Amino acid sequence: MEEKILNTRKNGMAVLLLTLLGYVASIALFIYSITLLGADRMLLGLPLLILSIGYWIAGIFLFCGLKVLKPQDALVLTLFGKYIGTLKGEGFYFVNPFCVGVNPAANTKLSQSADVDSGSGKAVLNAALSGVNPVTVLNETTGKKMSLKIMTLSNARQKINDCLGNPVEIGIAVMWRVVDTAKAAFNVDNYKEYLSLQCDSALRNVVRI
Repeated sequence: MEEKILNTRKNGMAVLLLTLLGYVASIALFIYSITLLGADRMLLGLPLLILSIGYWIAGIFLFCGLKVLKPQDALVLTLFGKYIGTLKGEGFYFVNPFCVGVNPAANTKLSQSADVDSGSGKAVLNAALSGVNPVTVLNETTGKKMSLKIMTLSNARQKINDCLGNPVEIGIAVMWRVVDTAKAAFNVDNYKEYLSLQCDSALRNVVRI
């Protein structure tokens, strides 16, 4: 799997403003169509009414195509199951509304710097108190964006026997970051868990020799 960088223009703000203007125009068109129907002008008022309602539905799909990326963030996009590319670089983008972000490790929590609480804990607590499923809130607040920052993985200490049979208690801290988003998303089931297990395996081999 090769990574493909999408050179999409940062035209999210323009699409947002045009969509909002379209909603204003559709509301005015809806009111005008109601007045036509009240004046017994069915042939003209009914198509305008259907057009305004149709735009309200289409506008929802346009909003789904708006994507915001912060510095050192990436978004892996698939269209009907096919990988189409990765968005990189901060900005306000507009992509195909049917594109879906993919991040298999979005909800994975390990002992690393990327798992700091960014407000999701408070949201989960409020959801639990109000009777809403906390798992649903956690999934919604985490998102599908992939961080490109350098992170620190600190695995738990483990007991390992060296080549002489002496037990050694040792831990490991690894500095890492995602370089190829396509390989991270599609080549392994969960790249965070894969990294953690590989670090433990490498540490065991080092201690044994």
